[in-house]
Formats: sequence, C-alpha cells, structure tokens
Amino acid sequence: MSGEVTIRPATRSDTPRILGFIRELAVYERLEREVVASEADLDAALFGARRGAEVVFACLDGAPVGFALFFHNFSTFIGKPGIYLEDLYVRPEARGLGIGKRLLAWLARTALERGCARLEWAVLDWNEPSLGFYRSLGAVALDEWTTYRLAGDALERLAGR
Repeated sequence: MSGEVTIRPATRSDTPRILGFIRELAVYERLEREVVASEADLDAALFGARRGAEVVFACLDGAPVGFALFFHNFSTFIGKPGIYLEDLYVRPEARGLGIGKRLLAWLARTALERGCARLEWAVLDWNEPSLGFYRSLGAVALDEWTTYRLAGDALERLAGR
C-alpha cells in the first residue's frame, strides 16, 4: 500500500468517523470498556460553541487511515501555550508508511505556527512500539512527573455534589 498522504481537519460530518477511530484506538490500548463517548458528545465538544479539542485525519489516497485529537494547554513557567496530543492512531494496514510521523510533524508545525512552546502526550508504559517510535523522533519521557486523574464519584465529591 503506497500513495499520497494528506492531512486534513475533521469536519462536523466526520463525527461518526472520529468516534470509530476512538473505538479502534481503545481496542488497541485494551481500554474499549472505557469508551462512553457518543456522537452527540463529540459533536458538541469538537464543533459546538465551546470547542474543547481539534481533530485531523491522515488520508492515504483520500481515505482516512489515521487521526490525531489535540487541544491547547498552557505552561505557566514558559508563559506560552502548548499542544497536548490526546490521541494518535494509525490503522494497522497503514502502519510503517510514515503516517504517524506525518501527523506528528503536522502537529509540530501547527504548534510553532500558533506560538506554542511544546507538544506533549502520554503513552501507556507497555506500548513498546509507540515508545520506540517516539524516542526515534527525539521525544523524551518525563519520568519525574506522575499523572493524576479525578473522575466519576471522586470528581463529584470534590466538587461538593
């Protein structure tokens, strides 16, 4: 499989496709039970009045074969925004063609064009293929940081609900 690779922003009509890619990624990450997002949720978050994130597709000969979902964060120490890559996924049949690298290069250019100081993401510690790929690009693990999450009942309790 070889052909022209293009990167394009998702549109509202892509919402079902976005959810499909999220579900494929969740299966790959062994987390499919955690996907509760609906098309309506994604439509509101990605294309509604207050957009929480953006999505781009990597297309091979016009057909989407990969996607990246990202949003802006902010570094108080640097005083500039950054881009946080929430999801990056390339379908198995399109792996090895440089599509993941093309998506990351697009994100790096976008970060610089938008005045961002960095591009960050998280990787599951068992995902050796991805860890090796990211290291080959010059990415470094931030081993001194531990990610914490509040969700569900704990989030509700802290909010006083």
